[in-house]
Amino acid sequence: MFSTVTERIRGLASLFWREVAKFGAVGGVAFVIDNGLFWYLIHGPMSDSEVKARFVSASVATVFAWIANRYWTFRHRRQPNPLRELGMFVFINLIGMGIAAGCVWIAKYPMDITDRPTLFFAGIVGTVLATVLRFVAYRFWVFNAELDEDPAFSQDRELFGHPDPGTGDTPVTASTGAPAGPGLVDSLGSAPTEPTLPRDQ
Repeated sequence: MFSTVTERIRGLASLFWREVAKFGAVGGVAFVIDNGLFWYLIHGPMSDSEVKARFVSASVATVFAWIANRYWTFRHRRQPNPLRELGMFVFINLIGMGIAAGCVWIAKYPMDITDRPTLFFAGIVGTVLATVLRFVAYRFWVFNAELDEDPAFSQDRELFGHPDPGTGDTPVTASTGAPAGPGLVDSLGSAPTEPTLPRDQ
């Protein structure tokens, strides 16, 4: 049991770091898009509206990030209801954009900073903070469907499984030896389903 759980944890960690790497690559490109556009805007068409410029640049970067994360980073975790997923994604990114723009606002108004390099740095700090929030929210809330198609992350929500009613042991899959949920065990025919009787009150 202990060795099985250990292998499962290793599989979870391996996939988690693959997701981190992909998210980092997407985030790197989005970072360039966001800050490159922000730099252009505050030196051009929005030279007197740094906060609005940050919202515009973050919005463009967000559209790119959604497409890349949905169809690459978390492609196996996409929710079956895309409208619900999109709504959650937009909600998280509105918070992220608020954090990014808020850092610029704090630097410009309460701290009375006017030079553009410092304001640009404040925007970068806000972007970093927003990125951390986005990853955690994407991974555990927005893109949170089970990864049954990935052997390393099969039945990820049932890491420790449920004890088999006949033996008390945690059921395992025939192909990976990993703990499996009751539904998967029943579908393989490896453990019969027993009716659940109500407990006496």
